[in-house]
Amino acid sequence: MTTTDKQRESTEGRKRRLANLKPFQKGVSGNPAGRPKSLTLSEAFRRQLSQPVPGDEQGRTFAELIAVEMCQRAMTGDVAAAKEIADRTEGKPRQSVDVDMSIADWRAMARQNGIDEHDVIREAQRLIESVTDSSDT
Repeated sequence: MTTTDKQRESTEGRKRRLANLKPFQKGVSGNPAGRPKSLTLSEAFRRQLSQPVPGDEQGRTFAELIAVEMCQRAMTGDVAAAKEIADRTEGKPRQSVDVDMSIADWRAMARQNGIDEHDVIREAQRLIESVTDSSDT
C-alpha cells in the first residue's frame, strides 16, 4: 500500500498541530510579562490623598485637610466624626457575640406544647414556600 501526497500532508500537518500542544519547557513561563497590573480603588485614593491641595498656602495634602476637618467636627460635638477618628487611630473595639450551640429537639418541644409533629412539619413547609414565593417576585 503506497502513501499518497494527500495522506503525507495530513500526517505532517497533524504532527505540527501536536507539536503546538506540548506544554512549556520547565522553568519557562508562557506569559513572561505576567498579568497586567490594574489600579485598585484603594491605590487611587492613596495616590490622590497624598497629593498637595492646589491653592493651599501651607502645601498640605488632601489627607491632612480631611484630618483637620474631621478633628474640627469632633471638637464641635459631632459624635460620628469622633468615632471615626477613634476607630482610625485606636482601632475598632472588639464586639462580642454570644452563640448558643445547644441544639433544641423540636419534636420534644412540640410534645411539651401539645402540638402534633406533622403540624410542625406542615407549618415549616408553608413558611418555606411563602419565603420562596416572595423572593421570586
